[in-house]
Amino acid sequence: MEKFAALQKYFGHTAFREGQEPLIDAILAGRDVFGIMPTGGGKSVCYQLPALLLGGLTLVISPLISLMKDQVMALRDEGIDAAFLNSSLTAGQMNTVYAELHAGKYKLVYIAPERLDAGRFVSLAQSVPISLVAVDEAHCISQWGQDFRPSYLRIADFVGQLPRRPVVAAFTATATQRVREDVVRALALRDPLQLVTGFDRPNLYFEVQRPTDKASALAALVERRRGKSGIVYCATRKAVEQVCRQLCARGVPATRYHAGLSDEERRKNQEDFLYDRCPVMAATNAFGMGIDKSNVGYVIHYNMPKSLEAYYQEAGRAGRDGEPADCILLYSAGDVFTAKFLIANSGENEELTPEERAAVQQRDLARLDAMVGYCKTQSCLRGYILDYFGQAHDERCGSCGNCTAEFETADKTREAQILLSCVRRVQDRLGYSVGPALLSGILAGSRERRILELGLDGLSTYGLMKNTPRAQIRALAEALERQGYLRADPAHGALELTGQATGVLFRGERVVLRTQSSPEPPAPRRRSAAEQPADGDLLSALKALRLALAQQSSLPAYIVFTNAALADMAAKRPRTMEEFLEVSGVGQAKAARYGKRFLAEIAKYQ
Repeated sequence: MEKFAALQKYFGHTAFREGQEPLIDAILAGRDVFGIMPTGGGKSVCYQLPALLLGGLTLVISPLISLMKDQVMALRDEGIDAAFLNSSLTAGQMNTVYAELHAGKYKLVYIAPERLDAGRFVSLAQSVPISLVAVDEAHCISQWGQDFRPSYLRIADFVGQLPRRPVVAAFTATATQRVREDVVRALALRDPLQLVTGFDRPNLYFEVQRPTDKASALAALVERRRGKSGIVYCATRKAVEQVCRQLCARGVPATRYHAGLSDEERRKNQEDFLYDRCPVMAATNAFGMGIDKSNVGYVIHYNMPKSLEAYYQEAGRAGRDGEPADCILLYSAGDVFTAKFLIANSGENEELTPEERAAVQQRDLARLDAMVGYCKTQSCLRGYILDYFGQAHDERCGSCGNCTAEFETADKTREAQILLSCVRRVQDRLGYSVGPALLSGILAGSRERRILELGLDGLSTYGLMKNTPRAQIRALAEALERQGYLRADPAHGALELTGQATGVLFRGERVVLRTQSSPEPPAPRRRSAAEQPADGDLLSALKALRLALAQQSSLPAYIVFTNAALADMAAKRPRTMEEFLEVSGVGQAKAARYGKRFLAEIAKYQ
């Protein structure tokens, strides 16, 4: 079968997305590849389609059980024989998969990297023809990647044990240049075609908010997105429990996911989310790479992640179907200290030497600085992310929180003099600097214990800004840091004066700051008039039919058809099965299984 015929038959598309065709052509020609493509950019098709056209078996090495199950479910619904081998199978189920593998039933088999050490699997792999080894989430192989998995380091040795070396294909959505180099080396890729299609996700809206009350801000954001599926990421298990409890108390059907729950509860809660029984998931980053749910309408970070790689990967779980989606981060200064604590107590990786562990920790702190910079910048948020990953971009995207915000410029010389003077007097009194939280307390005239114990209530600057909210004082300190009057100690976050500050304190230099006006809470993203579906009533009817069919088949709704497929269906209004097959995302297996029901529903609106 020819590649375009396979693309149409199994995946319901008539054209490849950017980057897919050259990667597929290289694999079919026997060349290793390394594809860096954004989440939702179609990475899986780059190895699934060659698997259908190549003679032998394709092994897909995937990091999470949930991801394997999701992908295999979707492939089977598209009429493709696929299976997975992992610890979720019973002994009997495992024996059945092994027997069917020997019989040549499957074109794709998903495995966890840890299974590469299992003697039974190694024997199997040496006895069946393997034409392709696809490594998903390939950044896990790099100690410089944010999800380093030591088991990934054994992939190259496994491939070397096979009687005939297959093509090796690696894919990831987030990788800096250093990580890319590490992946090529550690996987022993041979003259790979390396293709970076870009990191931009134009359908995602990025925003950073600094609420004084995160719980209330989160509740408002979720309430304004009723009817949409969303993920709320938290830094700790305690925060997950708190957020889930608060949302449920407000009548939001939410569930939770973190490593402290039993395997059974995690599985149940994940399925409740995937099947839209609980459309809102509160989770730590343990709810990670295995999320293939295409209709997530928003991702809210209740706490700041430890790196931009982690943030972009987690935020990127929104809008996988190409629909507009929101990525909102609720930032507070306390997030920085939580992140530093997590980095310092991340546990020792026995695969690394003490020197390497120290280097990794320094790398993590540098990444944290970049993440904090994202939260504090007044420039384009999309541009900040693309800069980090080395991609050129316009100065303004015009559609992120910073690009659409209103800023005002004001002379803040007097306030700056007071704050900078307070920094200097604290340093003189204590012999060391303090962070913005304590500094704002001094200026606000707080009677908190630490201020009194250190005698800081005796400073001449104590209480000089008592009529200014502490959050506003911290925002002023941050603005002065952003413009170079202060610098933060990377280890502890203490604020120190720079040489630039002396001009304000002693030479009468003026301070003009650009600050953001207080906006109304953002509404959920909506399509423009030009993007609106041809018939909203028809689209709603198609979604209702999809849900009913999904429940009948015990499938997540998005596996039956994605939102994008339903929108195309509503726009094209096919009358015949031939026209139905022209809908983007409708392959032959799906048409045979669901076509008559959808055509009958569409006929009501003709």
